[in-house]
Amino acid sequence: MPLASDRASLAAFPIDWGGLAPLRLKSRAVAEGVYAGMHRSIRKGAGVEFGGQRPYVPGDDLRFFDRRALLRHDRLMVREFETETDRALWLCVDATASMSYRGRRAPGAKLAYAALIAAAMARVALATGDPVGLAWLGGAGTHGLPAMAGREAFERIVGALEATSAAQDWSGDAGAIERALAPVAKKARRGAVVLLISDLLDLAHESGAERALSAFTPLSTGGRTLIALQVLDPSEAELDFEGNVRLRALEGGAVVEADAGAVRAQYKARLAALADAWARALASRGGRLLRATSADPPTDVVRALVQAIAEVRR
Repeated sequence: MPLASDRASLAAFPIDWGGLAPLRLKSRAVAEGVYAGMHRSIRKGAGVEFGGQRPYVPGDDLRFFDRRALLRHDRLMVREFETETDRALWLCVDATASMSYRGRRAPGAKLAYAALIAAAMARVALATGDPVGLAWLGGAGTHGLPAMAGREAFERIVGALEATSAAQDWSGDAGAIERALAPVAKKARRGAVVLLISDLLDLAHESGAERALSAFTPLSTGGRTLIALQVLDPSEAELDFEGNVRLRALEGGAVVEADAGAVRAQYKARLAALADAWARALASRGGRLLRATSADPPTDVVRALVQAIAEVRR
């Protein structure tokens, strides 16, 4: 479960950046350490999907001259197509209350780490000319962004990530995930890469992974690629407490008192089962699950994400 000290839960948790700030500088440094190209950037040209028309310009390839437009509207038009590799990167960042947790070994909260990975991935994608969109699961002060490219896109994405606080308890709201992902389902076009960054813990509360998976996996329709990155705090991943502990969930309000050593194996087995359910479901849709802790080198994680995207698109 998401862990917390024995105190009253707050309505919102400002990001505990720790050593992960400033985001602009950290994410640029991470991106520079990663292979710069996930795939080719969006270009118009010969391809498999019609991408619209535009007025003819002297020098255009006459093979794409639209004769019907000339006959019907007496206008010289050229047909455009989108290549199969045209796609945007959609970042879906979990900002529910459980993402505010920071243990003693982590450089920052899980949400801070997720924001760093998201910003670095945006930097890599934008460097190749690919548009990047941003969507949120939970959170306070969140600001979703449509897929966009260009110089200002990175600054807008970083600004939206920095302005967010972890908030909302989704343990009792069965439709929250579907509502959060609806804009992505509507706007992400064929070939888009949808990257979910989450601890997956609150998304699996009570009903297991089924509810979250049933909302996320349908996004693979229409030729979209699904990648999920599970981010846990090292204390959550290992349950590295000693002796009798009293732990309170940041979502759902559950309180557990136990001998950490006695329940560690069972706890880790349940985490593994959760990850296995996600991995199998995503693999059946041609996607991939990756796992990390908030203490892992972010450059390694971003490099693994870039590689996973390249592999599933082959």
